[in-house]
Amino acid sequence: VKERILEYLALYRRVDKSKAPLILLVGPPGVGKTSLGNAIAKATGRTLARFSLGGVHDDAEIRGHRRTYIGAMPGKIIQKLAKVKVDNPLILLDEVDKMTADFRGDPGSALLEALDPEQNTNFNDHYLEVDYDLSDVMFICTANSLNLPPALLDRMEVIRIPGYTDNDKVAIANKHLIPKQLKLSGLDKSSVKFYGKALNTIIDNYTREAGVRELERQLSKIMRKVVLMDSRDSSVLPLVINPSNVEDFLGVEKYSYTKMPRKIGSIGQVFGLAWTSVGGDILTIEASVIAGTGKLIRTGHLGEVMQESIQAAISILRSRHAALGVPANFYQKCDYHIHVPEGATPKDGPSAGLAMCISLISCLIGQPVRADVAMTGEITLRGEVLKIGGLKEKLLAAQRNKIKTVIIPEENYKELKEINKSITNKLKIIPVRTIDESLTVAFKKLPKRMDVKKFGVIPTLDVVSGGATISSH
Repeated sequence: VKERILEYLALYRRVDKSKAPLILLVGPPGVGKTSLGNAIAKATGRTLARFSLGGVHDDAEIRGHRRTYIGAMPGKIIQKLAKVKVDNPLILLDEVDKMTADFRGDPGSALLEALDPEQNTNFNDHYLEVDYDLSDVMFICTANSLNLPPALLDRMEVIRIPGYTDNDKVAIANKHLIPKQLKLSGLDKSSVKFYGKALNTIIDNYTREAGVRELERQLSKIMRKVVLMDSRDSSVLPLVINPSNVEDFLGVEKYSYTKMPRKIGSIGQVFGLAWTSVGGDILTIEASVIAGTGKLIRTGHLGEVMQESIQAAISILRSRHAALGVPANFYQKCDYHIHVPEGATPKDGPSAGLAMCISLISCLIGQPVRADVAMTGEITLRGEVLKIGGLKEKLLAAQRNKIKTVIIPEENYKELKEINKSITNKLKIIPVRTIDESLTVAFKKLPKRMDVKKFGVIPTLDVVSGGATISSH
């Protein structure tokens, strides 16, 4: 990330400013996007002007109101320029993905005129009623997702800022957060010491985030407790915080990153990997096959794409019944229930397809899936495993949850070169091209009746006189 920003700044110094690319910092909350914008302003010697676009739904916020209206005023951009009193500041536009359009106008389209290097030399503010040259202004935008108008996104240089590893968070806490909270609490550096894995305990059991905001809040809570203890008894300082006494300061653990209390896996239960706007997470997928009439039950607040993945998994298994060692009409005698826990949380996306297929296979062959294995990948009816997004965040989630082996699509394997080795070295990452390649990894043993080689063969239906027969090519 730093290298790309340095390249951008070097280009900005060398070429005509109006032709320099517009930068968009995308990442989960609390990973330092705004701080990075502040650092760029300091490094370039520009005055910083910042405003948030979260909740803005009127294009007059950008372009200003016409002076015929009561209470009319210029748009936010002109207001900020007037406030900083320079014509070449760095304007940081926070939360550009939180803008909404309604009957009053589309602020995204209005922003396009201000940010596009081809147009912003003649930016027209309705209040000023004259064109204003914004080409000397450096714009940096931040967002949590790429949920932006396509025309606006097309003009931006996207730099993704991923979530922090546990080691990153510990380093940030020691270098920045702890000294900051000690100063804010009126304590000196020797008043509180964090020993051993105290910070790791706080990160694992009291925070659940990609950034460090919640970690800072927990450290602030500890400092307040220390100040209270010192006010009652001045002899308590210096105080040592270690893993055994963290609970005395922060209370009962809020979270547990160990969703696998068993050493042995369960039949039908698989751990998938999910990407969210606050980082990666483990997705528990449960399948159950019960006597019935072929009904498919889907629960857990699943989105349309995820439900289609389940249907694709069922079709794959039906077409490969011979390889599984089950009767051709097995689906007619059973009901299939797929459940994803934490039902209050909406879930969607195609990357859980592989995990859902493996969970159904586990039920049909009666073998548990390994508890230390997690997987991600979209599936096709041909049994292929397709590329997914958010790989780094998903690997971080696997590492936090003590997963040892991760199955990923082969197309994603090249992305590992760009991921920190502190993450990849702690995981056994296995790339697969097809579902059958993942079977020997997901299961400790497979039943003798199951033919893995045949599972990878695509079956076809040959219609001949007198009936239909199945042949594999």
